[in-house]
Amino acid sequence: MLFFLSIAIAFRGHQFLKGFSYTLMIFGSVSLAMYYPNYFKTIGNFNLSAVIVPMLQLIMFGMGTELSLKDFSRIVQMPKGVIVGVTCHYIIMPMVGFGVAHMFNFPPEIAAGIILVGCCPSGLASNVMCYLSKGNLALSVSVTTVSTLVAPLLTPLLMRLLGGSLISINFLDMVWEMVKMVVLPVALGVLVHYLLRERAKWLNKVLPITSMIGIIIILVVIIAKGRDPLLKVGGLIILATFIHNTFGYFLGYWSGRLLKFNERDSRTIALEVGMQNAGLASALASKISANPAVALAPAIFGPLMNITGSLLSSWWHNREPKDDITDKNKIPADHREAIEAAI
Repeated sequence: MLFFLSIAIAFRGHQFLKGFSYTLMIFGSVSLAMYYPNYFKTIGNFNLSAVIVPMLQLIMFGMGTELSLKDFSRIVQMPKGVIVGVTCHYIIMPMVGFGVAHMFNFPPEIAAGIILVGCCPSGLASNVMCYLSKGNLALSVSVTTVSTLVAPLLTPLLMRLLGGSLISINFLDMVWEMVKMVVLPVALGVLVHYLLRERAKWLNKVLPITSMIGIIIILVVIIAKGRDPLLKVGGLIILATFIHNTFGYFLGYWSGRLLKFNERDSRTIALEVGMQNAGLASALASKISANPAVALAPAIFGPLMNITGSLLSSWWHNREPKDDITDKNKIPADHREAIEAAI
């Protein structure tokens, strides 16, 4: 833990490497949970699994405080990019997850967890990676917003269709859980944004950091809870999630290129397709099944996508898009400040 923390702090002082510091912190936290799982299961009589949903709600609230009507107007201004990004996300990742889960012949609970990751919306991490990749940040924020808002319907529906034979899925219960985890916190965040306006600017700096801490807490609790089954099939799950994640980037990017999107937009679609809201998947796993094995794939996907996303964004960062179009990449200062704070 101290080894990874020390390197993460050192990386913060380097312009090129600082994007990897959060990934190293996740490595350290996961290592700690693997070696000392009992410290992260309960505190006295309190089950630490109970903090997963509140942490996720805090993250979604943070997303809501960064949204405004201007964000929704940008969706109208670039409908093709948003429609393609969201459509590719909810077609490619669920289908690749379904294929990977059955290709490795995992036990039903682990297979269901892989499919669940694929059925979730894109996460805020994709916005950070898009910023580093010199992609279309406005499009990235718009796709993340829309994919999150439609998730309470599409995620349970896709999970019922693709994973219903593996574990019991109650469609309406899952919809309600997602409304509580996503819709209500995001709506509250938007309300706070409009009520406080300029007085809430400090939230743009605090909440990204709080969200990252929340993600680490979620991962640590889930890793500790599922440590024993993870030790048995951990290598195969890592390989499966790596294939799932990288195929998302590959198919997302080339979907954009085949549909005649420019380089910036194609990079953005690649990241929006390949990077999932693993925190949401982890929280949902704890709600739809009492078996900790369902949450293993989401717990691994989170750190893994940060590694691959950091590597890919660093590669693209040093390669200026040839068909650079900057007027479609405008983003409000508050969004940019929040993303820079996260980095």
